[in-house]
Amino acid sequence: MIGLVLIDVDGTLYGPGGVPECAWQAAARARAAGVRLALCTGRPGRGFALEYARRLDPEGFHIFESGAVVVAGDGRPVHTRSLGLGAYRALLGLSRAHLIPFEVYTAEGGFFIEQTHPDLETHQLMLGFPAEVRPLDEPPGTVIRVQYVAPVGTLWDTVRAEVRQVAGAELHEATSPGMPGVIFSSVTAQGVSKLSAAAWVAERYGLGLEGCAMVGDGENDLELILAAGLGVAMGNAPDAVKLRADRVVGRVEDCGLAEALEAALATRAAPGEGPR
Repeated sequence: MIGLVLIDVDGTLYGPGGVPECAWQAAARARAAGVRLALCTGRPGRGFALEYARRLDPEGFHIFESGAVVVAGDGRPVHTRSLGLGAYRALLGLSRAHLIPFEVYTAEGGFFIEQTHPDLETHQLMLGFPAEVRPLDEPPGTVIRVQYVAPVGTLWDTVRAEVRQVAGAELHEATSPGMPGVIFSSVTAQGVSKLSAAAWVAERYGLGLEGCAMVGDGENDLELILAAGLGVAMGNAPDAVKLRADRVVGRVEDCGLAEALEAALATRAAPGEGPR
């Protein structure tokens, strides 16, 4: 029986036309039936993402920064994991060496860039809040995540291999319908992921991951889709994700999330029947 549904943002809750109303309606039905809902995203816990979280479950826990931060419904961080200084400096150096736009996020809620770039400006509009421009030689606080924002292509393929060699760092890649053709490559401390944060949140609700559903569309969601009791892939997910999920639903704009939430509710209506 599913007691918690974890929900990705970009490509799952948020689509080409924003968040469809059918998603909010299905979320209200799920909450009324006693299911907890948790945002589970690479986005920071500010701006539009925090608004989405509060609307999904105003009294629940929500996962941001690819698992580096868990935030309560009032916006208060309740669990954070920081990135080591050596890893931070190595990752910043790669950004400078390859001239790839770079963002820094801190546990104090800071959002920093070293110089402006059209992709970074568009991303700030999508997030719903601006970045502070400042030198990044020294960490501007307790760094929990950094992010490269780059066009999909051969340059990022080269940098990706170098990022994966940085000690103490873990790479998470995602895309968004809000910025087609761009890849968002987050880096957190080693061992930090949506999966690790989901296990932490589930425990707070007295659940194991087998009592959770994960709804996502990206390869960065696949680890948690496989670990959850019900793993759901959106119709706009790549085949590599859809082929390994328990269930495939419609695209964002076709109310796929509503379909996924109904599937989670169905496990509560028939507790003797598992979703697999």
